Amino acid sequence: MQPIYRTADLRRIEQAFIAAEPTISLMERAGLAAAEKARAMLGDGFRVLVVCGPGNNGGDGLVVARHLQAWGYRVAVTLLADPERLPTDAAQAYRHLIQSGANPLSQLPDEQRWDLIIDGLFGIGLSRNIETPFTDAIDWINKSGSPVLALDIPSGLDSDNGNVLGICINATETISFIGLKPGLLTADGKDYCGQISVASLEIDTERFIAAQGHLLDQQAIVAHVPHRRANSHKGNFGSVGIVGGAKGMQGAAALAGRAALQMGAGRVYLGTQAPLATGYDPVQPELMWRDAEELLALPHLNALVVGPGMGQSETARLLLARCIESPLPLLLDADALNLIAAHEPLQAALATRRQATLITPHPTEAARLLDCDTAAIQRRRLDAALELAEQYRAAVVLKGAGSICALPDGRWFINPTGNPGLASGGTGDVLSGMIGALLAQGLNGEQALQLGVYLHGAAADSLVEKNIGPIGLTASEIIGEARGLLNTWIYTPHSMRDTPLLI
Repeated sequence: MQPIYRTADLRRIEQAFIAAEPTISLMERAGLAAAEKARAMLGDGFRVLVVCGPGNNGGDGLVVARHLQAWGYRVAVTLLADPERLPTDAAQAYRHLIQSGANPLSQLPDEQRWDLIIDGLFGIGLSRNIETPFTDAIDWINKSGSPVLALDIPSGLDSDNGNVLGICINATETISFIGLKPGLLTADGKDYCGQISVASLEIDTERFIAAQGHLLDQQAIVAHVPHRRANSHKGNFGSVGIVGGAKGMQGAAALAGRAALQMGAGRVYLGTQAPLATGYDPVQPELMWRDAEELLALPHLNALVVGPGMGQSETARLLLARCIESPLPLLLDADALNLIAAHEPLQAALATRRQATLITPHPTEAARLLDCDTAAIQRRRLDAALELAEQYRAAVVLKGAGSICALPDGRWFINPTGNPGLASGGTGDVLSGMIGALLAQGLNGEQALQLGVYLHGAAADSLVEKNIGPIGLTASEIIGEARGLLNTWIYTPHSMRDTPLLI
């Protein structure tokens, strides 16, 4: 999986590399890599505007301009800073540009349409809202209608959490130096970065810092799912118990159950607090309905999913307390999380569990668990996910754009799949059922969480590619698409031919 680094770690890597290789200019390497990316984006175009700010990101832009000019492009440079106050490396880049015959402007040109605009205003060091004249420059670039290449990160985007700091460049592509940053991949980052590429600058980052964060990757996580032997029976694939379904909310439990079945669980039981009028699910009659108390007494369950449609009654609280005491792997979602947030004894019991525990909050549920508001969670998504994992000793997915999976040992992962079609009722219930089925089939908590989250988003992406969504995409549609993708990933034509042919 690709590593992801926070700003502080990137600074440490840069400093360690410079100490080890003092004769190498990282700014020159970054500028050359970005110039090559710009050349690829330009195609037959030749008119380029490079907009530079007062820091080293602006210095990167000055190096880009020098290379493009040397390659024969028509390059205009706007430097929105005092050349006398540039940092050392950026000042040297400015002198080299002047020596090449360029004459940087101190303001944006009158001409607004360019074949490419390069954003070198602010890099990863930005931590407060942008002010004038830079707000005006960003607004001008965004309204220009020109393709935009952002250097390292779109100016105005917080590198560590993906929040917009007042205003942000809307990039066509972003070239990220050294490694990926969390802000590119979560929260607002997915709306502003465009296509992301990484220029390593020939730095072996793991030589200096072992990354705590990684980007989820299909090949790495699917490897944990075993191929099914011909000599199998349903007991080999586990039994899932889903506890929820208070009166009027049985649909949530049904969605989780359908997802668990189609994700490969051998048997799925729904333990509801209110009976179905029909006594069974006519869409998925394979589901076995039980009273919630009866379900918890079943001796052959392999995993529990608790919360879909559970409600927050006293009966629900008592059921949840029993589930937390269970020796089974446990996934908690929806009303189970709201009950935990409201009752300290449940919080204490959860934190002392020895078995695998997974929680799947959306930002508002996370805010209740951490006793803050939703906006505070969104301002620090990564830290919030890690805090939840540590406080509750659980594997966590903080859902949203660029869902964050966090583990109690401090490792974290960002999911690249998914789209706005998932912002609809029931999709969280489907995710819970999918993960519960993977737990029942023997994947550990980390593996089940990563695969479930990645596959859930990939199914939504696959449907959108078929023009099924994002508008109007429903939770039910995710289930079958996820099943199809998982089978495609695992049972390739080559692996299916492992079965001997009878002639």
